[in-house]
Amino acid sequence: MDKLIVIPALNPGDGLIAYIDRLRSHGFEHILIIDDGSRESCRHIFDEAEQKGCTILRHNVNLGKGRALKDAMSFYIETKEPSPSLNFSGIITADSDGQHTAEDVAKVAQAMDEHPGSLILGARNFDTGYIPPKSKFGNKCTITALRLFIGGSISDTQTGLRGIPNALIERYSHLKGERFEYETVMLVDAIHEGVDIVEVPIKTVYIDNNSETHFNPIKDSAKIYGVILGTFFRYTLSSLSSFLVDYGIFCALIFMLGTSKDSQSRSVWIATVVARICSSIFNYTINKKVVFKSNRGISSIAMYFTLCICQMAASAALVSLIGATGFPVQIAKIIVDTILFLVSFRIQKTLIFTRKNK
Repeated sequence: MDKLIVIPALNPGDGLIAYIDRLRSHGFEHILIIDDGSRESCRHIFDEAEQKGCTILRHNVNLGKGRALKDAMSFYIETKEPSPSLNFSGIITADSDGQHTAEDVAKVAQAMDEHPGSLILGARNFDTGYIPPKSKFGNKCTITALRLFIGGSISDTQTGLRGIPNALIERYSHLKGERFEYETVMLVDAIHEGVDIVEVPIKTVYIDNNSETHFNPIKDSAKIYGVILGTFFRYTLSSLSSFLVDYGIFCALIFMLGTSKDSQSRSVWIATVVARICSSIFNYTINKKVVFKSNRGISSIAMYFTLCICQMAASAALVSLIGATGFPVQIAKIIVDTILFLVSFRIQKTLIFTRKNK
């Protein structure tokens, strides 16, 4: 089945025309190029591409790679629906700077035929060949962060060479993200929704030390990590708000029950238990509905409170064990509870509040 090649372009060089010729020589006849607000001096390149049979979509101003890709998907949907004779199985996105060879585009197309319904990624190997240091460092950090805070085992999170089947295009055309962070949003959504992700090894090509890139290492990286760490930030805020609920109820009950010498111990126990029950119910609800946005049923309640009990017991046991060595228990508790906080995040994300596949 045919695939539509989608190429977002901002101020491309003459190499784009040669790239189009190479794609056509590999049998790719349907090519859509998005002029994402390029300067007027580049107009002749798009005109020549149009003369070669490419379809051109134009943004009057630069709107970002994410918006360009989503507009391409919307165009694909609108074109395909009234024309069922167009036997497309999906789209393949590629960069305009020549980093994705026509041979690798063909490999992605073949993988789409072999794995229908899967998201195909052209994955580069960052441990071989010459790679600009900042590109290598940035990719390695993003790969690690995605694995720690989202999950999955994707080896190239920033690849622009992707095969997107028909089954995913409608959904991906409405995802958030207007610039480079959109591609990360796509991966996070695929992992959360249980979409099969297939990686195809491709060549690692950096032309002129990657000088043609429009990626802003500060601004765009901040948006990408905002996507990756978003769930963890919400988890942290949920835990903080749960602490405030716990502490507020505790103080209110102590005030109502009184703290006379005879009743102080009883008041503390009652206030502690009631406050902890209320705060844990609050934390469970926020984590399920807001943090992890899980659609799991009642089984998650038992798992969550089992985790709470285990976490509390582990904290007491480890702090006691460390304190037995003479290490200050106050510092030991901070260290132990921080580690358990991170472990609890992973357990809640991967086991308790996972999403049922639709």
